[in-house]
Amino acid sequence: MLEHFCECYFDLSGLIPCPVLGSITPLFIPNSRIRPIRLIGLCASLITFLYPPVPRIQFDPSTAKSQFVESLRWLPYENINFFFGIDGISLFFVILTTFLIPICISVGWSGMRSYGKEYIAASLIREFLMIAVFRMLDPLLFYVLPESVPIPMFIIIGVWGSRQRKIKAAYQFFLYTLLGSVFMLLAILLILLQTGTTDLQISLTTEFSERRQIFLWIASFASFAVKVPMVPVHIWLPEAHVEAPTAGSVILAGIPLKLGTYGFLRFSIPMFPEATLCSTPFIYTPSAIAIIYTSSTTSRQIDLKKIIAYSSVAHMNLVTIGMFSPNIQGIGGSILPMSSHGLVPSALFLCVGVLYDRHKTRLVRYYGGLVSTMPNLSTISFSSTLANMSSPGTSSFIGEFLISVGAFQRNSLVATLAALGMILGAAYSLWLYNRAVSGNLKPDFLHKFSDPNGREVSIFLPFIVGLVRMGVHPKVFPDRMHTSVSNLVQHGKFN
Repeated sequence: MLEHFCECYFDLSGLIPCPVLGSITPLFIPNSRIRPIRLIGLCASLITFLYPPVPRIQFDPSTAKSQFVESLRWLPYENINFFFGIDGISLFFVILTTFLIPICISVGWSGMRSYGKEYIAASLIREFLMIAVFRMLDPLLFYVLPESVPIPMFIIIGVWGSRQRKIKAAYQFFLYTLLGSVFMLLAILLILLQTGTTDLQISLTTEFSERRQIFLWIASFASFAVKVPMVPVHIWLPEAHVEAPTAGSVILAGIPLKLGTYGFLRFSIPMFPEATLCSTPFIYTPSAIAIIYTSSTTSRQIDLKKIIAYSSVAHMNLVTIGMFSPNIQGIGGSILPMSSHGLVPSALFLCVGVLYDRHKTRLVRYYGGLVSTMPNLSTISFSSTLANMSSPGTSSFIGEFLISVGAFQRNSLVATLAALGMILGAAYSLWLYNRAVSGNLKPDFLHKFSDPNGREVSIFLPFIVGLVRMGVHPKVFPDRMHTSVSNLVQHGKFN
């Protein structure tokens, strides 16, 4: 199925109107009619995912040029126009976005009794914004759109969050991501002054002086590092995950965390190659520290969601090591775990959501012996845990292996520290699974047990298929992205 989408998915002009119309339509329906509101939201998201182009248009993996390019005249007198397109780097992120939104709507199906149409509207507006982010070919848009994505996330955490600290977590999430991006706006203004346009294709062919490259790179780094997130600006992520509803955690782990690493790939690395080479030690150091630090911190957490959140920080900092290697193995390998990361922590957050729905607690000490009371959930969580450990045959293995190869070519010490982080990841993953699933049953705390029902199993199934599919036969991914990645490496003259 994934190969079908990669080959015929994109008559792109039809992707954006569908979630927009789907977010507007429920607003005219009374809140008392919650079932039609749910169905409209789910159908709009499914149509966006299954959108069939007519006539059949194929994505051409043999070219590194952006395909299906569209433009919108916005401020023609200032030479500011919006350009949209797609290439082998952004292809899978658009698919991942449209894949996760129907699942998030399905996850929140029973929780839509209050503010149901607002939940649908926020989910679909978020989808529209994220699709536009991955399609854009304009630096100005890459400031406007990513800074718009936190708005629906802020609403979802603040309104449908699970605890009393949800308002604080929502503000923390919003302010961290917003303040870091102020520097990105300054960088865009400087680019506009030198090039006279915000067209990415022109900016990529513009030669900036080494001093200006360094300044522009630092400005963009301040924005993207918060979104990754890199240590020490990672504090907002565990808090946001803990307070967010299950669907909010799924989409937050699946897509918004990729905006920072995608920004590095789309702007910082190709536009400022000399500054990228100069800053490689600066990236390696905090990334390696973050992998070791967050992996060690994970084993000290008592909240299931915080454990997964800190694990996400470690995995995303491994990605930054790969993309700043920079070589074909490192950059290509970093895209694979970015795609896998959209599935693995999302599946783990769904497992936690199932437990929380039944027992109203996420504290590790209350769980044990679930394999005897919830065997289906134990099997699903075991598959997700293997993927989180980057076990061979799962979606994370190939990408992290390529990152290790690419990093070793540049710095063997950093590659060794990254490998140590993988070992620590396996340790805390096995510790958590053994503690919650294989330990002793605790009937004093938990009294009623029920395995996932049919609707919940159907939500888990696409994740399990994706984890196995990417691990057993990952060829479709490097085939589609190889030309774009090779062009990125050659453009920067990294090899």
